[in-house]
Amino acid sequence: MKTIRAKFLDAKAFDSRVKSPDMEKKEKWIGYLLGPAGALLLNAVMASYLNVYYTDVLKLTTVWGGMFLMVFPILSKIIDAITNVLMGYIIDHTKTKQGKARPYLLLAGVLLPITGILLFTVPESNEALEIFWVMLSYNLFYSFAFTIYNMSHNLMVPLSTRNSEQRGVLAVFNNVATIMISGIIVALIFPMLILPRLGVDKSNWIHMAVILSILALPLTLLEYYYTKERVTEESAVDEEVSTVTFKEQMRAVFADRYMFCLLFYFLVYTVGSTMKNISLVYYCNYVLGSYNDGITQTMVSVIGGIPMGIGIFAVWPLAKKFGKRNLTMAGFVLYGIGSAICCLAPTNMVIVLVGQFVKNIGGLPCAYVFMALMADTYDHLEWKNGFRVDGAAMSIYSIITVTMTGVCTGVFNLLLSTSGYVAPSLVDGVTVAATQTDSVKNMLIFCFVGLEIITSIIVIVLLSFVNVEKGLQEKQDEIAARREAKNTNK
Repeated sequence: MKTIRAKFLDAKAFDSRVKSPDMEKKEKWIGYLLGPAGALLLNAVMASYLNVYYTDVLKLTTVWGGMFLMVFPILSKIIDAITNVLMGYIIDHTKTKQGKARPYLLLAGVLLPITGILLFTVPESNEALEIFWVMLSYNLFYSFAFTIYNMSHNLMVPLSTRNSEQRGVLAVFNNVATIMISGIIVALIFPMLILPRLGVDKSNWIHMAVILSILALPLTLLEYYYTKERVTEESAVDEEVSTVTFKEQMRAVFADRYMFCLLFYFLVYTVGSTMKNISLVYYCNYVLGSYNDGITQTMVSVIGGIPMGIGIFAVWPLAKKFGKRNLTMAGFVLYGIGSAICCLAPTNMVIVLVGQFVKNIGGLPCAYVFMALMADTYDHLEWKNGFRVDGAAMSIYSIITVTMTGVCTGVFNLLLSTSGYVAPSLVDGVTVAATQTDSVKNMLIFCFVGLEIITSIIVIVLLSFVNVEKGLQEKQDEIAARREAKNTNK
């Protein structure tokens, strides 16, 4: 019997507008570029500035002797990790005409605006209520709403097609949504035009959150309507999938060398990039420039981000010629060199901009082809084990993302507190910045430009073991032959 969920999704109103068995232009431009922009923009702003809201506007650095902003993100991300595992299990056991991951984009489209607004509407009546609201709203957004969106969104590329080239194109478009659309606004418009106006005025931050949250709904609906799970449709006749337990799927994921190395690589990379992203605003305000000057952060982000725009046209042809793994390894060599250049003179704008430019050239393969490489590994695991592990693997991927974000945020906030960070204040309606000690500045330098040298070396070593592209086409052909033989015997 059909579940209520399946019956609901069978309604004509929820039927996908993508019908073709092959990738269409509207699928790329609307489903993978425009559609994700709302949710990813909301998350990008949260990732870059929510901690600033907590430290500078709500001034939570003093709560529990400075320990709250360390403990709370870590505990919250443990909860988030659990919900990611559950979401992976739910996705793998979802069967509807609209797919197994896509339906959850509809749910996320409704939840994201509500929870996004709650994050910033923190009452100020007393400290206990304030802390409770922060913890509740944070977990409703990250452990519930965004987990649902992120899990389903990240699975769309590997589930859309088995064609390696088409996957690569979709992965590029998918990441353009993150890097170009979100990046332009977060890296350019925000520090130049919005942050100086926000200051530490709480009402301004709430208005910003409402606008971004509401924008996420219609765009997420576009992502739903203009994507398609072709791999899920192919596997729908395979009854063996339903008999495989989540435990067996997890065992298959961790037993495979390629998947283990990719996940460990992603963990290390996430630590370096998260610490850099969290520290960006503080580094620009107190080390490289002056507080919310509207120039420093914009210059760092734009100059560093220019390669991301150029790389759209270059990355995939290079990946086809040299291989996704090989190109990514070469990229991280440049990534480490760029970070080293920044370390030569971390207070010199010119040197830092040069380093950021070089570093982001190196980061292009990771940004644009990683999910395509993951998709290849999913096919390898299906060939090896006889069943798909997309949901299980993606749950681990998401766990790494959320737990490392929590751990890094907690560690960074502890470093802020222990090094003597002083938050800005609001005096007669005007935001007044504080003077930071050398200890605070040195900590910020390490987080923003020093740590990624170490992480680059580690990920290069890990990627050297990921030779999954070799013989992939033969494996995909064998998977197709198995399915055809099974269908013939029925």
